[in-house]
Amino acid sequence: MLTPDSTSETMEIVTVRRDRSAPSGETTVVRLLGLLPATWSCTAEASADRVRLRIDLTGGTDRSTVRRALRAVLADTALCGWDQES
Repeated sequence: MLTPDSTSETMEIVTVRRDRSAPSGETTVVRLLGLLPATWSCTAEASADRVRLRIDLTGGTDRSTVRRALRAVLADTALCGWDQES
């Protein structure tokens, strides 16, 4: 896991477990990070039912790109039962 530059802008994304049979946040954070672009710099916090990602918005990464990527990642069957928090 990479740590974002403290001088750059970040975007926070929170996902929550909606299905009790879905894997816990500790497993899901690994899956989320594995499916996001490897060039993104981010930090993650995980609990059993919630994963918080802070993604560094640099190098052409913007909010709309992050939103699109997250929608695609959450559609992956490995993340079934997890959704973005409203």
